[in-house]
Amino acid sequence: MTGLRYHAATITVDTPGRGTVDITHNVQRIVAESEIARGVCNLFIHHTSASLIVCENADPTVHGDLERIFARLAPDGDPLFQHTEEGPDDMSAHVRSILTQTSLSLPVSGARCDLGTWQGVYLWEHRQARHRRRVTVGVLGE
Repeated sequence: MTGLRYHAATITVDTPGRGTVDITHNVQRIVAESEIARGVCNLFIHHTSASLIVCENADPTVHGDLERIFARLAPDGDPLFQHTEEGPDDMSAHVRSILTQTSLSLPVSGARCDLGTWQGVYLWEHRQARHRRRVTVGVLGE
């Protein structure tokens, strides 16, 4: 049996504002570069107003539906929010990221993330303005 190896890299994503950005290709590239055939891939976003999701990758209406339901769950400028220093979309963005995920763990098989047929990995920007986001991708295995 060989020992476990670890490989990590950072993805920088320029978002266009609120919405999802497909980062599947970038994640799969890093996993392939790791030369780790079996193991686990962990992704972590270094921000509190964006998140990571595994989501439908074939029908873009799914992403629009997610935006609409989250607009109901955590509307911008909700009078309930006291944290308003960075604008009306800041606290709602924090709530949205907490309700989703700031890290993901994905199985690695054949030096690829073993995603389902209709699954993709997305960075979900919760702020209205453009942002530059940083995601660490770590691969552990053999």
